[in-house]
Amino acid sequence: MKAMVHKIAGELGQARRVLFVTGAGISADSGLPTYRGVGGLYNDGTTEDGLAIEDALSGECLAFRPEITWKYLAQIERNCHGVEPNAAHRAIAALERPREVVVLTQNIDGLHLKAGSSEVIEIHGTLEERYCAHCGAEADAGDPVVPPRCAECGEIVRPRVVLFGEMLPGDALERLYGELARGFDMVFVVGTTAVFPYIAEPVMRAVRQDVPTVEINPARTRLSDLVRYYVPERAALVLPEIVRLAREPEAGRGG
Repeated sequence: MKAMVHKIAGELGQARRVLFVTGAGISADSGLPTYRGVGGLYNDGTTEDGLAIEDALSGECLAFRPEITWKYLAQIERNCHGVEPNAAHRAIAALERPREVVVLTQNIDGLHLKAGSSEVIEIHGTLEERYCAHCGAEADAGDPVVPPRCAECGEIVRPRVVLFGEMLPGDALERLYGELARGFDMVFVVGTTAVFPYIAEPVMRAVRQDVPTVEINPARTRLSDLVRYYVPERAALVLPEIVRLAREPEAGRGG
């Protein structure tokens, strides 16, 4: 493992543009459960209301049974409340300057931005913002009422996240495609099973182009046999060391 960490750090030290693709596993050391998809603390797939979590947290359910959807959104929000970035989030942020670092994250917890990363694509949105789908007004993200209603028109508001059955935000996709078109010197995939094509594709593209690829995940995934380096470890334990070693020459130059 130590030799692999040094090899990864050596390649990272030479990279000028780096992509990190992250999922719920990177936030596990901040105390957040590993969610299924957009969010779900329900690994058996069923809620106490008898619905599959994918149905309870769907755009259709929000439209017709908003009290159900908001019941589980509120649970997810409570789990995220007060959570701080961990060493893995901070390591990614520290890697910026002099290189470009882009983060593509499935997470809706906002921890990459809170850690200081400047180029973050939150492909599933964020719990930090709410708005009214009826009139478009911004809403108070701290409103504890469930389901919350718009102060302007009285309709149900929603968080700015992608629910099951909904399209990904066009602006986030456009930004992702633009970054991919520019290319990367190295790609990391951290704490995600990469079941969604738009999460796996940046990694697969790098593999096809023989760009160095690294997967950090305690459990093997469908990408583990394809990437150049598979590290079976928690990100908060290994990523700070990789970044520290990669930055040593910079520190020596006073950077």
